[in-house]
Amino acid sequence: MTPAGSGARRTRARTEVRLLTPDDAGPLARLLSGDWGFLAPFEPERDPAHFTAAGQAELVERLLAEHAAGRTVPFAIVHEGELVGRSTLSNVVRGPAQHADLGYFVAEAVNGRGVATEAVARTVEAAFGELGLHRLQAGTLLSNSASQAVLQRNGFERIGVARGYLRIAGRWQDHVLYQRTA
Repeated sequence: MTPAGSGARRTRARTEVRLLTPDDAGPLARLLSGDWGFLAPFEPERDPAHFTAAGQAELVERLLAEHAAGRTVPFAIVHEGELVGRSTLSNVVRGPAQHADLGYFVAEAVNGRGVATEAVARTVEAAFGELGLHRLQAGTLLSNSASQAVLQRNGFERIGVARGYLRIAGRWQDHVLYQRTA
């Protein structure tokens, strides 16, 4: 599904999401270490090991174990054959709730080119399609208008502000919360 005016049409044939694999650890480490100045304002503080292939291998292994347990679905965002980010469905709840939290990031080099919008669209398709979820929730920093636009282009609606929601860039920060139902 591609919302009208999303900018995603121009990237649809070139952007995909697929399940993260152990082979993605090296490319993720290179992406994160090279783009940390761009990503840091939107991320938790990280140990230096996070930016190494070994650190990413450990993270991928943990995410895939959570995937096997049905709690997380980690996707690699691939644009024109290159890994350029990650989207994750976390805190997956089954039973009567059928919901998850959505998180994502893309490399600075593809930022503003519709790649995040298309990756989120494809993640939503997987969530509501093959995974059978009913509701997704996502949060952005109050100042992150670009990410808010990505969510809105994908049919998410703003539901409020969560005070001190996540510890980002070393301090507890407020987030705008969004939701979308199937």
